Amino acid sequence: MPHFSALTWRILAFNALALIVLTSGVILVQATGRGMVEERLNSIQEQANIVAGTIAQYATDPDTHTLRVDEAEPLLRQLIAPTRLRGRLYLPTGRLAIDTRNLLARNVVQTQELPALDSTTQIKEWLKRLYDGVMGVRPFVRLEPYYEAGDDGRVYQEVGSALKGAADSAERVDDRNRLVLSVAVPIQRFTAIYGVLFLSTEGGDIDDILRAERDTLIQVFAVAFLVMLFSSLYLAGTIAEPVKRLAAAADRVRSGIGGRGEIPNFPERDDEIGDLADSLKSMTAGLYDRIDAIERFAADVAHELKNPLTSLASAVEMFGRAKDDEIRAQMLGIIRGDVKRIDRLITDISDASRLDAELSREAPEPVALSRLLSTIIEIYRMTDTDHVVEFALRDELPASGIVRGRDERLGQVFRNLIDNAVSFSPAGGTVTVSAARHDIVARVTVEDEGPGIPPDNLESIFERFYTERPSDTFGRNSGLGLSIARQIIEGAGGRIYAENTDAGGARIIVELPLAHG
Repeated sequence: MPHFSALTWRILAFNALALIVLTSGVILVQATGRGMVEERLNSIQEQANIVAGTIAQYATDPDTHTLRVDEAEPLLRQLIAPTRLRGRLYLPTGRLAIDTRNLLARNVVQTQELPALDSTTQIKEWLKRLYDGVMGVRPFVRLEPYYEAGDDGRVYQEVGSALKGAADSAERVDDRNRLVLSVAVPIQRFTAIYGVLFLSTEGGDIDDILRAERDTLIQVFAVAFLVMLFSSLYLAGTIAEPVKRLAAAADRVRSGIGGRGEIPNFPERDDEIGDLADSLKSMTAGLYDRIDAIERFAADVAHELKNPLTSLASAVEMFGRAKDDEIRAQMLGIIRGDVKRIDRLITDISDASRLDAELSREAPEPVALSRLLSTIIEIYRMTDTDHVVEFALRDELPASGIVRGRDERLGQVFRNLIDNAVSFSPAGGTVTVSAARHDIVARVTVEDEGPGIPPDNLESIFERFYTERPSDTFGRNSGLGLSIARQIIEGAGGRIYAENTDAGGARIIVELPLAHG
């Protein structure tokens, strides 16, 4: 079973509640609609069979095959009186013999509403018929009109069928659009037909019941609508309004009008809206931090470029004034050094500025750390440098020592760390690279035999443009190397930090999470 959040359960509960109320009402009422008509017809059919059987038993003459009307009349009156039906007895010729409307007191006086005369009443009558049609009291399907047949019952289709020996029923509407149900059954003994019993409902008795049921349906719909309305308003207040506030705050942040906009917080929410607000707030804070970092980076770049440019401008001016070849050569050396430093700065600044974009675009890949380190050390051993040092690799990583990242960028990190170690190591010293597994991370250390790092600067060495190195390396470093290294390592989910060795040298430690599977 999937895990649903609190918000999902809330939406499901309220919508299900409205749906259950609506569906239950429809099922409850519709089950008594058409079913009521059919049930009523079946009931009339059963009553007609009982009455016809009684008359056939006690009011017929089997010798003459005739119906004794005088004896059938009291039987019909007594059997029909308890019901709300009208009974008519037709002879085999189709002629009317008995009509309970003329026998029962409840049928003696008939009331008939006059047709509407004024337009208002006519409109109300039309609307009532429309309501009856829509609600199924009187469906829009056309039914045969009911009319009084007089003495000849053969005009009724069901009477004609009964005269042929088959019971039949019909649904009709009278001139006031009221339902009239009728059933005709033959009065017979064995195969001889002595007449036809014709039972019918009075117009409107079924309609009143159906209309009451449809009124109940309207009430159920009204309750369901109110439930839906309040649940929708509740959901709008708990979902749409907070999202609207978050969208407006995001627009303010995007436009930058009125300073730095704040994302509203919803600490009381423990659902997706609260998570969204927290995520937007964190994203906005990260965006502002990135803007601040860009501003600081621009200021640092301007400051770092200004120093060599100032030195270069002074050297050029002194070179133009100097008459002594030795001084001119000295100024020329300064100019070359400043140009190299500016070139190094521009290269590293360009690399640092596009590093974020590259890290966000490039998908991490499995990197075999042991192979990467051995390749880098082998290249250093094969490369001739002015500053001669030894390189040692102590690889204790398991065969499954795989990390996730970009091998080019990780290689850049380790080359940078080794270059730093080489620049601080004395001639003939040793730069040691060690790799081992520590719990769930691969730890790589780069150690030198130099003077070490001042304790106060163990963290500041990773800041941009920080540089404190021997004078013979001037112009070869921009102060961005360790900052770029930290950016790459943190982008790979690891960390990098510095400490001093017991022998006094510096040690840079890189920890990267090992890939699983």
